[in-house]
Amino acid sequence: MPRFSSPVGNGLIAVDRWTEPSQAYFLTHLHSDHTQGLSVHWSRGPLFCSPITARLLLCKFKGFDASLIRDLEVGTTHTLSLISPVTGGEVKVRVTPIDANHCPGSVMYLFQGELGCVLYTGDFRWELTSERANMSKSTLLDALNGEKVDILYLDNTYCNPCFSFPSRKDAAQQVVDIIEKHPDHEVVIGIDTLGKEHLLLHISESLKTKIWVWPERLEIMDLLGLDELFTTDTSQTRIRAVPRYSLTQNNLESLNTIFPTIAIMPTGLPWSQNSPEKGAYTVPYTAHSSFLELEEFMKVIRPSIIVGIVSSSYCLIDPKHHFGEMCGVDNCSTKGHNLFFKVMKGSHGFKVRKKEGKTKVLASVQRSGVNIVRKERRGVKIEECESDFEVPIGSDCSS
Repeated sequence: MPRFSSPVGNGLIAVDRWTEPSQAYFLTHLHSDHTQGLSVHWSRGPLFCSPITARLLLCKFKGFDASLIRDLEVGTTHTLSLISPVTGGEVKVRVTPIDANHCPGSVMYLFQGELGCVLYTGDFRWELTSERANMSKSTLLDALNGEKVDILYLDNTYCNPCFSFPSRKDAAQQVVDIIEKHPDHEVVIGIDTLGKEHLLLHISESLKTKIWVWPERLEIMDLLGLDELFTTDTSQTRIRAVPRYSLTQNNLESLNTIFPTIAIMPTGLPWSQNSPEKGAYTVPYTAHSSFLELEEFMKVIRPSIIVGIVSSSYCLIDPKHHFGEMCGVDNCSTKGHNLFFKVMKGSHGFKVRKKEGKTKVLASVQRSGVNIVRKERRGVKIEECESDFEVPIGSDCSS
């Protein structure tokens, strides 16, 4: 995974990076690609995050030293006192966590003060048809108060015009419509260990039914205050939310030997298992910003420097290529962007492999962390093989 390092030794601030010395560590959200290097034994320094993420972190890393956690009220500006590694003097930094509208507890961080103005989006959805996203926009503009963003670290997961998605509300209704068209079928829906709760709530409320989740996922729902709508008793519902890596055609075929079953994968990526005639459906429900949403975001921010935090995909997602004309005097240069700040930058969930005229996008699902016993508790038969996405080379990347 590519990394940014401070040229002056120990950095002052690290965002979603956990293995190098810094004075203050910031966690945007608890998805596994943003916690690599963080563990129950981690003790490098104060860890700043949202209150929801603080609760989820102690659940995920049972035994973690809670005295290290500094939860920051979202939407409020906080002041930190750090020590300059150059002069040894005090450095004041203002930080404003802003709802990222991605998953429970997820935030963007706006840093201001003597180090300049830096905005790190983490993973985010700039979905301005959403009241939450509009509140985030107001919070961000109020905190900036006319100040120009010097450096923007952008979630560029879908930074290509080929990625266009409906609102999550509309996509959630698509899922409900599919389920309603199959009243005599069991339903399995692929999700992660955190995220897409609003999708599941919409399904539960629309169909007036509970949804089955595996035990660890129910624990998360309990922390979020949503456990009343979910169950681990399969006799109470025909709808099950299961780990997304388990949705393969072979697994679906096996389930259909027991009872008629359909599978639904809510994702912004193309899914090779998608085959409605075989009962496998893809719905474009995503927690990342579409290209048009990123474009609207860039029109608001117009930073001097822009850096994409996602480095690989099967099509061009370089924000400097697509949004360079919106940047300031430096025309989105990346020169000098890493001074005092260390941030996570990586492939963000999918790798590229070319084979026999096709581009295979392999889902990164942290498989090594899930043993067979836990898989058997998560509601489907599991094949010991890679779950993958597949699109032809030269396709328009549409999902």
